[in-house]
Amino acid sequence: MTGAPYTGFGEKALPFLKALGFHQNREWFHANKDMFEAHLNEPRGRLIDDLAQALADRKIPLTCNRKTSTFRINRDVRFAKEKHPYNTHISAVITRTATKKDQGLLYFHVSPDDSFLSVGFYAMESDELRAFREAIVARKAQFDAALEPLLDLGFVFDMENSLKRTPRGFEAITDPQTVGLLRLRHLTLSRRFSADRLKGTALLDDLTELAEVAQPFLGFGWRVIDPVRAARDEISH
Repeated sequence: MTGAPYTGFGEKALPFLKALGFHQNREWFHANKDMFEAHLNEPRGRLIDDLAQALADRKIPLTCNRKTSTFRINRDVRFAKEKHPYNTHISAVITRTATKKDQGLLYFHVSPDDSFLSVGFYAMESDELRAFREAIVARKAQFDAALEPLLDLGFVFDMENSLKRTPRGFEAITDPQTVGLLRLRHLTLSRRFSADRLKGTALLDDLTELAEVAQPFLGFGWRVIDPVRAARDEISH
């Protein structure tokens, strides 16, 4: 099946994920694993294959592959309060190296209740996040210009888990919009999408468009955090 073009997720994709929420046990999952593979996992793989090719064709410095870009359906429950063994969504990241730890990413999340696309910088190290905040303050007009194409597409910042107070060192900033940005723990933006985007090549088209439009914003962030990472690596060696 590998090599076939992406033509959308299967018609049982969302029903399978919804049913999995009720049947959180190994026996049910393995009895229905063929459905998972045919309607969810294999289409996701084809989407990733075709997206990687589309990004390469457009010389966009992002990529993905089936092995390193996807998240498992099995949950790691070792340190989780909730011990249900399976995720009720599927997802993947697109980064410069096709690895999950690389900063500056696209992300897609497919679930029965909350499917969305995201873009940005998630769970940065403290020195990276501070440098990013300093860059926002120092080059606010440039940052705003880089964001504008994403805002025009309907993406909005993820405000969950924002700090309640302005970070130390930025107390003198009074502009409400800037203060809101400085309080973010993650500099990511998201946009929800409906189930009809899972049909045909709509989601592939959406991700390709997002990758193109996100380049000014991702470029701004890479120029900030890459030197920070390089300096840290030099010290560690």
